[in-house]
Amino acid sequence: MNEEQLRRVSVGGGFLAALDQSGGSTAKALASYGVPESAYSTEEQMFDLMHEFRGRIISAPAFDGDHILGAILFEQTMDRDVAGMATPRYLWERKRVVPFIKVDEGLATEVDGVQLMKPFTKLERLLERAVSQQVFGTKMRSFIHRGHAEGIAEVLDQQFQYAQQILDAGLVPIIEPEVDITSTEKLQAEGLLKRGIAERLPSVPEGRQVMLKLSIPSQDDFYIDLIGHPKIMRVVALSGGYSQQEAITRLARNHGLIASFSRALTAGLQWQQSDEEFNRILAASIAAIYAGSTT
Repeated sequence: MNEEQLRRVSVGGGFLAALDQSGGSTAKALASYGVPESAYSTEEQMFDLMHEFRGRIISAPAFDGDHILGAILFEQTMDRDVAGMATPRYLWERKRVVPFIKVDEGLATEVDGVQLMKPFTKLERLLERAVSQQVFGTKMRSFIHRGHAEGIAEVLDQQFQYAQQILDAGLVPIIEPEVDITSTEKLQAEGLLKRGIAERLPSVPEGRQVMLKLSIPSQDDFYIDLIGHPKIMRVVALSGGYSQQEAITRLARNHGLIASFSRALTAGLQWQQSDEEFNRILAASIAAIYAGSTT
């Protein structure tokens, strides 16, 4: 493991950029960027356009290690180039931004108020490739709709089981059990989630750490105990459908919690914009998210 990357992620100031939309979410992300479906006719063309968008973000002047600790990539992004360099290398060597890779294969059907991850079919090979590309860590997402104790326990059992395999490969796993921000049982779900995480942290081997990616909690500083836990490297927050401004405002009230935003990071960016306008809007978003992440 790269010791400089480890120091940056552990104690550095800044946030994580989530650039890992994949599968069904790609078309939606492109539509938000102003790319109509008529602009592509095949999946390959769709992913080419998505990579152009990500490359435009990553190569922008404001996208740098002074404000951004890491970037979470989709598998295809890891395998592609930016400015003639493999994306993970470009991020670290040119930008001093630590690369992560999304490893889950999507969500299963809802049962017991949650959606587990679909069984992983290629994790071992993907981890080997990530290590060879000098990727630092991984991310995997489950989804919690309701405060259902058995369902949340299943989510965490699955997450921590895969986390062990990722740790064994020498990478740092980001465990992401997202709670639906619109759920009427959000507060109850967060209580079950925090307790369940605390109960499973002793299973993390001594000297190793995981990261958490959580919905911004309903109660300010609710995850402060997890943020200070010796088995947790960092706790990051997803925007979860909040507007950029609301996500930043809520984030700033949670001390030690840093952003890992996707939609809230790219808000206002459009395909048709000049590079000057694109870079200006992105720079303003990065500055605002950075400020909310350094409380």
